[in-house]
Amino acid sequence: MDQHNHMNHESHMDHNHKDHNHSGHDHSHMLIEYKNKFIISMLVTIPILILSPMIQDFLGFELSFIGDSYILFALSTFVFIYGGKPFLLGSVDEVKKRNLGMMTLIALAIIVAYLYSALTIFVLEGSNFFWELATLIDIMLIGHYIEMKSVMSASNALEKLVKLIPSEAHLIVSNGNVKTIRTDEVQKGDKLLIKPGEKIPVDCAILSGESTVDESMLTGESVPVTKKKGDLLIGGAINGSGSLTVQVQKIGKDSYIYQVIDLVKEAQESKSRTQDLSNRAAKLLFYVAVSVGVITFIIWIIIGKDVSYALERMVTVMVIACPHALGLAAPLVVARSTAISAQNGLLIRNRANFEEARNLEAIVFDKTGTLTKGAFIVTDIVLAKGHTEEELLKYAASLESQSSHPLAIGLLKSAKDKNTKIIKPTKFESLTGKGITGIVENNQVHVISPGYMEDEKIKYPVDKYKKLSNEGKTISFVLVNNELIGFYALADEVRESAKSAVKKLKEMNIKTIMLTGDNKQVANWVANQLGLDEVYAEVLPHEKAEIIKELKTRYKKVAMTGDGINDAPALVTADLGIAIGAGTDVAIESADVILVRSDPEDVVSIISLSRSTYRKMKQNLWWAAGYNIVTIPLAAGVLYSIGIVLSPAMGAVLMSLSTVIVAINARLFKG
Repeated sequence: MDQHNHMNHESHMDHNHKDHNHSGHDHSHMLIEYKNKFIISMLVTIPILILSPMIQDFLGFELSFIGDSYILFALSTFVFIYGGKPFLLGSVDEVKKRNLGMMTLIALAIIVAYLYSALTIFVLEGSNFFWELATLIDIMLIGHYIEMKSVMSASNALEKLVKLIPSEAHLIVSNGNVKTIRTDEVQKGDKLLIKPGEKIPVDCAILSGESTVDESMLTGESVPVTKKKGDLLIGGAINGSGSLTVQVQKIGKDSYIYQVIDLVKEAQESKSRTQDLSNRAAKLLFYVAVSVGVITFIIWIIIGKDVSYALERMVTVMVIACPHALGLAAPLVVARSTAISAQNGLLIRNRANFEEARNLEAIVFDKTGTLTKGAFIVTDIVLAKGHTEEELLKYAASLESQSSHPLAIGLLKSAKDKNTKIIKPTKFESLTGKGITGIVENNQVHVISPGYMEDEKIKYPVDKYKKLSNEGKTISFVLVNNELIGFYALADEVRESAKSAVKKLKEMNIKTIMLTGDNKQVANWVANQLGLDEVYAEVLPHEKAEIIKELKTRYKKVAMTGDGINDAPALVTADLGIAIGAGTDVAIESADVILVRSDPEDVVSIISLSRSTYRKMKQNLWWAAGYNIVTIPLAAGVLYSIGIVLSPAMGAVLMSLSTVIVAINARLFKG
């Protein structure tokens, strides 16, 4: 069974590599093709410009010889076929799919310009537009090259992730010897040796050794993290100076890095609402361009202008209307925004829902593991007269060191943080339902519950106990030789980042709400610590989605942040589901955005990035569409009566300028 699974993982790993490399190869090939076509077409455009009568008139020189117009026609035909091929083929594809758009419009513009200019050489009287045809193709080629390069840089994130995985791993075989094998041969359960400075080949758990590990490329955590026995390691992270023996936990498609790769792919493929808007605008512009072009031609003929002038106006409208900048407006911002979010540990799975985050009015948080760390710490110590905190922690921690209970782990953490000396008990016994007892330094020590105190009628400060108990904290009493030396309270540790996240969300006028299955006292204590607006406590898993539905009737948009299986229905129900990265696979699968760092403050980053992305997209759409709105009427000749007519050359220059502005504006986007 394991072998079968391993084969699946391996084939998936290979498949991922092949798929990715194949698409990467296609993009690289197209990038080189556009670059070569641009360079060659540009070189051929130089003699076309020199031989064009319009350019000669403009620059005040004359160069004519027998057959010069036929050479001009031959050179222009080469640029039309060689340089224009991607647009001509692209338009055929769009026509076949009945989805006319940018490629069809470009093809129409260059076909009209070419045929009209050819007619001026062989049939019609008039000036040819070969130089506009050539420069238009050159501009479109360089524009597509820029677009393709931006797509390539967006998909480079995947290549970088794949490169994080080392090609080899050191397998510890049954006799203890170390054998170097290919990473894709590693199986779940294998023991591996990770040497100092090496990349960790797969997701694994430390069996022995201690080291600092650099996970910055994966989680965005800039400081290397200390890892010891029992800790999990992510494949692709870099080991520090320690040598580690590990056991393989996840391989292939189950591993963290491949899940991230799949998420990045999803983010790139996930359609943006604003992007769809710009695509629809580009399609509409095609019909506008064709209609205005034909109407322009007809009106100039009716007015009494000759065919060549009417055609020139029509060609100019076609050139102006090319929605190149409009087509780039959203994709460039989307690519930039996806890259910025990934760098900041925000993995976007659903772009449309991410963009709607700008309209959020309420954010719902799960408590345990989201607002809190899901680990207990000592929050309060109450001492009997004549005793010290150090003494209480020493006796309690020494006894609790023999227990694996979450409360014991919480006490030990707090004791270690205060450098408390821990002594191994000479005797240890568990008192069912009441606590533990044992001998520490020849003293009989009890760490027990309030119930034991009542049963044994031992006095303690009841008011102080009730105050802490009402906050939902767990209280343990410490007795030494049956004398009370004090008691301590434990509570789930509130994340510091949760406090600053809630404060920033309030500043953004977003309501903060807690949704938890925990009891009301604990929930209210955490809510008071953080200053939350609303609390829903003692909620059963199936009720969480119902509460989200109810909140959606009160607020414009509602987000849910959680990390557990029981959060999955609520994550799906919310307008934006945010999964804490350290959570379960089910929660992650149900979410629209994943926080790699498990940091509530990243929720603030999501909203900020969504708002700034939308602003940048709107800027770009206005730059692109606004240019078309102004220039198409000018190209048609609406201001002809006052002597203002937009030439095809100026149209091409303005079109390329619009594209460059949109590209630069997107590149300036910092999030």
